[in-house]
Amino acid sequence: MPYVSLQEYFPEVAKQETRSITVFPGSGSRLPPNDYGFLEMYCDEPGCDCRRVLFYVIARSRPGVQAVIGWGWEDVDFYARWMGSGDQTEAARLKGPALNLLSPATDLAPALVDLVRNVLLQDSKYVERIKRHYQMFRENVERNRRRQRRRPRKRR
Repeated sequence: MPYVSLQEYFPEVAKQETRSITVFPGSGSRLPPNDYGFLEMYCDEPGCDCRRVLFYVIARSRPGVQAVIGWGWEDVDFYARWMGSGDQTEAARLKGPALNLLSPATDLAPALVDLVRNVLLQDSKYVERIKRHYQMFRENVERNRRRQRRRPRKRR
């Protein structure tokens, strides 16, 4: 399933509502001091209802993506049913938060997963924001799908 940045469809929302966390010197974090941004990516496959987000984590003073962390807000059983396999281990990985296996990751990735788990996802307002962004994104994907179906075809 292809994932697309929230910024792609909703640039103003992404600009205003993308979360960042600053780790200060002496904070006791396993992460080095830096500003870490959590860019939201959502599935844009029509008909999909995976209820997940991928966080592309960037750092102000380090080049490139530091980690790609997947998280789903439903319970593990939902993901087992969604996959159709009943595999609880894989379903737990989909629920996350967990590193996206085939995506870039730096040496900071494990500590960034902990930051997502212990800071970002402990903020209930932020979790609700993620769900709202997902819903907006999905509605846009499905609206575009309906428009494409209605386009008249050119006759030869």
